[in-house]
Amino acid sequence: MFTAYPLTTLALVLALIVYFALSVNVGRARATWGVPAPQASGHPEFDKRYRVQMNTLEQLALFVPGVLVGAPVLGDAAAAGLALLWSAGRIIFARAYYADPAKRGPGFGLTLLPSLVLLLAGAWGAISSL
Repeated sequence: MFTAYPLTTLALVLALIVYFALSVNVGRARATWGVPAPQASGHPEFDKRYRVQMNTLEQLALFVPGVLVGAPVLGDAAAAGLALLWSAGRIIFARAYYADPAKRGPGFGLTLLPSLVLLLAGAWGAISSL
C-alpha cells in the first residue's frame, strides 16, 4: 500500500507526528503542573492536555483503518487530502480545547468527517466489488 499511495502514506505519517506532539505536550504538562506518573489527573491544565491526547488516540482507532480501506477507493490524492484535513482538525481541536474545552467542536468535526468519508468509501468499494 505504501508505495502505491505515497501521498496518503506521507499524510498518515503526519497524523502520527501530530499524535506524537500531543503526547509530548502531556509530558511537559506533567512537569509544569506537578502531576507525577501514573496519575491521569491533577491540575486542570494538565487534564486538558491529557484529554486531548487520549481523544486523539481514540480517533486514531477509527482514522487509520479508514485510511487503509478508503485510499484504494478514493485514490492517493483524495485520501491524502482527507488525512491532511484530519491532522488539521486535530490541531484545531487541541488549540481550542487548551483554551476552552467548550469550543472544541469545530476541530472535532474536522477530525470526524474525514474518518467517516474514508470508512464509507472503503465500505462502498467492498460492497461494489461483491
